[in-house]
Amino acid sequence: MIHFSRVKIWFITLISVVSVLASVPSFLGDAKRFELYKFLPPSLQMPAVNLGLDLKGGSHLLLEADIASVIKQKTEDNVAEIRRELRKQKINFTTLSVIPNGVRVAVPIADAAKTKSVIRTVEPNFIITDKEGAINAVFDARGLKTIRDQTIAQSIEIVSRRVNETGTREPIIQRQGENRILIQLPGLDNPERIKQLLGKTAKLTFHLVDADGVVGTDSRALPMRDGEIEGQTLPVQRRIIMSGDMLDNAQPSFQDGMPVVSFRLNAIGARRFCDVTTKNVDKPFAVVLDDEVITAPRINEPICGGSAIISGTFTVQESSDLAVLLRAGALPTSMTVIEERSVGPTLGSDSIEAGAIASAVALGLIIFLMVVCYGLFGWFASLALIINLAMTIAIMAWIDATLTLPGIAGLVLTIGTTVDANVLIFERMKEEVRAGRSIISAIDAGYRQAMSSIIDSNLTALISGAILYIVGTGPIKGFAVTLTIGILTSLFSAIMLTRMMLVIWLKNSKTKTLPIL
Repeated sequence: MIHFSRVKIWFITLISVVSVLASVPSFLGDAKRFELYKFLPPSLQMPAVNLGLDLKGGSHLLLEADIASVIKQKTEDNVAEIRRELRKQKINFTTLSVIPNGVRVAVPIADAAKTKSVIRTVEPNFIITDKEGAINAVFDARGLKTIRDQTIAQSIEIVSRRVNETGTREPIIQRQGENRILIQLPGLDNPERIKQLLGKTAKLTFHLVDADGVVGTDSRALPMRDGEIEGQTLPVQRRIIMSGDMLDNAQPSFQDGMPVVSFRLNAIGARRFCDVTTKNVDKPFAVVLDDEVITAPRINEPICGGSAIISGTFTVQESSDLAVLLRAGALPTSMTVIEERSVGPTLGSDSIEAGAIASAVALGLIIFLMVVCYGLFGWFASLALIINLAMTIAIMAWIDATLTLPGIAGLVLTIGTTVDANVLIFERMKEEVRAGRSIISAIDAGYRQAMSSIIDSNLTALISGAILYIVGTGPIKGFAVTLTIGILTSLFSAIMLTRMMLVIWLKNSKTKTLPIL
């Protein structure tokens, strides 16, 4: 236990030095850090630990997804599909309508069994009840949960794309509860543009304009964004000839000095757009965004290149935002901001200062106590403690973890728990010396016999940290990450680093007594 090869000594020393150097950028401001490491290429520059909203300041938004509208849309789609299947199988139905979380079909009793089979084929998650030919089919609990989970997962993905497209650094976007999404934007004081981007579903569709100019069963009237008369509508066909998910890219651009949005279609979209425009030359078609007609140009010639533009009375900012929305994709449902708050950078800096003071006081008191109780060995443990903190911060920076105020609490807790292993080892050494063992034997027995207690105590702490990370959200996760990293690095510092210093001291001092008695 007390033998250290040169390779092991160099390896432990290298890890310690690299950890200290890697932690330095986290204690510098952005300007100082870039100035200090400007001679290094970007790929080799050491990262700094990210600061959370409560430390850096910024904006906090809580969005709520309209799950009810998704369920309603899905049931309406099921109604349309069931209608097609019933007609295909020549089943006469007198009623086919949407009810809460499902559909209702009225058919002759003789056709009830066949109708149920059609419904099950269209939607396996329906629970079907039948009473004298009136068939009700509603989503079961598992089906509703699946819709809710899929909607939130897709919404988080789209929200993340939209936020990232704006250049916001290190946003925190995660699910909260059943139908809410938490967004934290460190360093962003004015979230208005983000709110505008997130408040739009951005469902882009292309429709042919109804040739008769009259709203019928196959068409609907949609408001025009730039109508000549306020409240003007345009009748467009319900059939979608192309949708926004066929876009490969969208960028703000200019045409005749006016802001527009240029877009490029994927192979399927380009082929379909070419076919539609070829068959409908000299006819108008409508570009619809969130059930509003953005523009309705006339097709002068077939458009087969896979690229086109969306024009309108856009400002430069509006064209840029529309391009962001189209690149990110459409949200599956509308999102409502139900909570908003901002944390000023001054309050964040106060939190950092308070956390730094707390950490410094804890570190100072623990070093004082260790030196008083264990003398030289206490100094060894204190040096290992400082390197352990540097290692924790360096690892957080490398894995792109975010440090929050609870995370600082985790650091302070780590300072206290890091020396636990050393205390167990040193106290065991004392007992072995009092039992008559030699110095070498006491040190060896101290590490060997205290190891099981050290492993057990740290393992239980790791389990607690893992549970906090799995079931916790936001700040709780930050605390769990900091605590877990601190526990792992404390094992290295106590078992490897402190022991290495003791072995080097023992070989060079030739002492006859332990300095901890």
